[in-house]
Amino acid sequence: MPERKCLVCGEKLLGRIDQKYCSDHCRNAYNNLLNRDSKNLVRNINNKLRKNYRILDSFPLRDGKTKTTKMRLLDKGFDFEYITNLYTTKKGSTYFFVYDLGYLPLDNDYYMIVKRE
Repeated sequence: MPERKCLVCGEKLLGRIDQKYCSDHCRNAYNNLLNRDSKNLVRNINNKLRKNYRILDSFPLRDGKTKTTKMRLLDKGFDFEYITNLYTTKKGSTYFFVYDLGYLPLDNDYYMIVKRE
């Protein structure tokens, strides 16, 4: 029977016949390498969503809403390209949400920030 070696570090494997890695560290390292490309995309998108959420959350809300300008949002680093969902009211207004916090574009580059209950 040929000697079995760890797929990551090449150390000799002892134990189960179907064992592929010598330790949890090597198993994790192998899977991280295997999924690196797709995870970078997901990680980058999640970071942008998290940043947008923190920015919306930084505005104090009165009765679940407040107003601000587009410039204030942009100055804080808000990226309007990254949202989690849309909500269109019966009147046709479209709210853009990042999880439970959203915004509604108003006239003159103003935005109403709301929290979904």
